[in-house]
Amino acid sequence: MKRHNYKNLKIWNLGIEIVDDVFNLISEFPKDEKFGLNSQISRCSISIPSNIAEGSSRTDKSFSHFIDVALGSSFELETQLIIAFNRKYITIEKLTKIQEKIEEFQKMTMSFQNKL
Repeated sequence: MKRHNYKNLKIWNLGIEIVDDVFNLISEFPKDEKFGLNSQISRCSISIPSNIAEGSSRTDKSFSHFIDVALGSSFELETQLIIAFNRKYITIEKLTKIQEKIEEFQKMTMSFQNKL
C-alpha cells in the first residue's frame, strides 16, 4: 500500500500557509471574540492541514475521506472570514487575499483527490 508523505504535498504546505495567514488575521480581532469567532476560525484553519496529514497514512480511499474533511474546513473557513469582514474585523483587501489562497487550495485539493 502506497503512503503519502504529507510534508511533500503542495496542498499540505498551502494549508500550513493558510493557518499562518489566519493566525495573523485573528490576532487583530477584538478581545471579546477570543472564545467566539476567533476560536472557530483558528480551529477550522488548523483542521485543513491536520486532516491531510492524518489521512496521508491511510489507504487512498480513506485518504480521500480526510481530504473531503479538509475541503469542508476550507469552505467553512471562507464563510467565517466573510462573517469577520461583515463584522468589520478585517478589510476587504485582507479578505480577498486570503480567499484567493483558499480558492487555490480548493482547486489543487480537488485535482489531487481526483488523481487518488
